[in-house]
Amino acid sequence: MRHIILGAGPAGVIAAETIRKHAPQDEVYLVGDEPEAPYSRMAIPYLLHGSIGESGTHLRHAPNHYDASGIQLKRNRAVRVDAAAKTVTMDDGGVHGFDRLLIATGSSPATPPIPGIAGPGVHACWTLADARAIAALAQPGARVLQMGAGFIGCIILEALAARGVQLTVVEMGDRMVPRMMGPTAGGMIKAWCEAKGVAVHTGARVDAIARDATPVMKVRLSTGAVMAADLVISATGVKPNIGFLDGSGVRCLLGVLTDEHLQTNVPGIYAAGDCAEALDKVSGKTIVSAIQPNAAEQARVAALNMAGRPTALRGVTQINVLDTLGLVSASFGLWDGVPGGQQVALTDEAAGRHLSLQFSGDVLVGCNAVGWTNHVGVMRGLVEGQVKLGAWKDKLLADPTLLMQAYLACAQAQHAHALVPA
Repeated sequence: MRHIILGAGPAGVIAAETIRKHAPQDEVYLVGDEPEAPYSRMAIPYLLHGSIGESGTHLRHAPNHYDASGIQLKRNRAVRVDAAAKTVTMDDGGVHGFDRLLIATGSSPATPPIPGIAGPGVHACWTLADARAIAALAQPGARVLQMGAGFIGCIILEALAARGVQLTVVEMGDRMVPRMMGPTAGGMIKAWCEAKGVAVHTGARVDAIARDATPVMKVRLSTGAVMAADLVISATGVKPNIGFLDGSGVRCLLGVLTDEHLQTNVPGIYAAGDCAEALDKVSGKTIVSAIQPNAAEQARVAALNMAGRPTALRGVTQINVLDTLGLVSASFGLWDGVPGGQQVALTDEAAGRHLSLQFSGDVLVGCNAVGWTNHVGVMRGLVEGQVKLGAWKDKLLADPTLLMQAYLACAQAQHAHALVPA
């Protein structure tokens, strides 16, 4: 049986290795479109920070790992899939048949339509090539303007700050990490960054980037302010790489729609990672969850099914834990609550601590935390486990710091009950 895996990021590599382990006689092709060894994009900020070298971004470090594993690593890019014929057409014109196909093509930066954004000095922080260009410009004292203060943007922000640049961040939302944090939490992260010397403009956008005879750019904001910049970073979000599936017969919504086995509407074609749309077990809706832990689990489950070992994904959960210049924040599940649900918040801005809990009935469905590191694992366990809290829900409404006690009392009891035979 021939397996073709489109995408050589974490999802693709994990899937290839899983298939090889469970179907040792099958052909496994891993297809990536960059002239690099397969690497993790999430490691790029750490490369810019200086805490790792380029080899530290590589997903596997042993020489000839893929050859030795019986995985055929190919450099190419898919431009068309014919689901009926079970073929993939590559950009070099080659047409390749498959028995099983995994779409793990990830995502690409969503570049906003700003005049001047395509010129020199503007970079996304997405590839190793981007990292090399940014490192050359982000020298100590350089004026750097970053567009976007979402989850990825905040990780990039920390790497840039460590390089000693003069950093300005512009975020369209009314707070930092607006798709992860509520107003109080996002405002606290902004205040923390400003206290660390980062200029933060929320509720603003870049309207134009102009250049004259010098390399210095003039960046005009929607507020009317004009700023000089030696480097502009675009970190305004990403979009799944699924355009090549147009007309293929594979159903896509925001991403490639999958079932609990990560199979698409076409038998034998699967999807995993940042391009896949899977069930969020908390909301009950399908989402594109572009975080590496979910990508890894999706890849494992998809590969097991491709290898003939039926396995169901337990669902994905929106999970983000962020360290921004030393301030740890976390967001799980439906952090902004549900209609008719109860909520409680506890804030100590002087101490840099905030905790917000969201309930649906007696189940914790989401939470925000800033500076509250002791409860991160417990919050995730309660939200992902959809633990019924019973009387503990009211105790948490009265004192949200009792999360550990609630977890020990309820999660363990729920687990023990699940183990009792009917």
